[in-house]
Amino acid sequence: MVWLRLWAFLHILAIVTLDPELKRREELFLRSLGFSSKPNPVSPPPVPSILWRIFNQRMGSSSQKKKPDLCFVEEFNVPGSVIRVFPDQGRFIIPYSDDIHPTQCLEKRLFFNISAIEKEERVTMGQLELRFSQNTYYGRVFDLRLYRTLQITLKGMGRSKTSRKLLVAQTFRLLHKSLFFNLTEICQSWQDPLKNLGLVLEIFPKKESSWMSTANDECKDIQTFLYTSLLTVTLNPLRCKKPRRKRSYSKLPFTASNICKKRRLYVEFKDVGWQNWVIAPQGYMANYCYGECPYPLTEILNGSNHAILQTLVHSIEPEDIPLPCCVPTKMSPISMLFYDNNDNVVLRHYENMAVDECGCR
Repeated sequence: MVWLRLWAFLHILAIVTLDPELKRREELFLRSLGFSSKPNPVSPPPVPSILWRIFNQRMGSSSQKKKPDLCFVEEFNVPGSVIRVFPDQGRFIIPYSDDIHPTQCLEKRLFFNISAIEKEERVTMGQLELRFSQNTYYGRVFDLRLYRTLQITLKGMGRSKTSRKLLVAQTFRLLHKSLFFNLTEICQSWQDPLKNLGLVLEIFPKKESSWMSTANDECKDIQTFLYTSLLTVTLNPLRCKKPRRKRSYSKLPFTASNICKKRRLYVEFKDVGWQNWVIAPQGYMANYCYGECPYPLTEILNGSNHAILQTLVHSIEPEDIPLPCCVPTKMSPISMLFYDNNDNVVLRHYENMAVDECGCR
């Protein structure tokens, strides 16, 4: 189980320096969390405010004893367990020029490397954000066109009508800090890398005689303060199965120190050298199970029918049949905000990361 590997790894790591065997164990644990290797951010981008907001809401639900649905993102009203924000890696095709009356403010190729999305994941939402960090008081008007690139044309060959497809054509004012566009279906097709040829964004000044004399400056602001990103929500059906209903047991007071019960274990990520890629939380209460499962099992030990029978057989053949083991019987998830192996900001929810109750099994 994930919690057991984490507990063993952290305790060993706290005592000795990582040797090859411990590094191998760390790699195995990171793979169980969905990493190809230990992330090492080189130039990490700032964390988008939307991810901070969702993370804080999740933490608030946990503190209020509300069990969040890890396979549904309420903020966007879509199924999903992983939220990623991909930065734009494209370039300007036609940058701003100093012409007095420009016919086009800019033409920019947008490209988002979404290869971090695993094959098993299903894209349930894709949202493109165009953010303008500086807005004018008067709200200058612009025309916007967004195309999907269908094929790459060589330089000097000219543009074919079939090389791209118009997705959006609209007018906007700079009073809006951000513009959002639904690209869910496109992101789903982009899971095939051969189909991800990016987008093309064009912005033109709206031809209004009252401000054409200042259009030159407005075009300059558009390019200087334009920021583009792609937010995706994905769902892994293999990790989002409905949990089985478990038996409930009445809890009785018990004070024996060597009996099977939950023990406190706080994991602080800086102690294992993960503070440079785990953004939040800085640590969490993981806990662990430890203690004996003596004969006869009482209700306080939360034993299964199999464990009860095993203790009976142990009383007859103690040399051959061991007593049941003290293991977690109820676990809870945590949310983690981190940088992945491509320096993307990711909010992901992991099941079975904290021990809530223990029992004999």
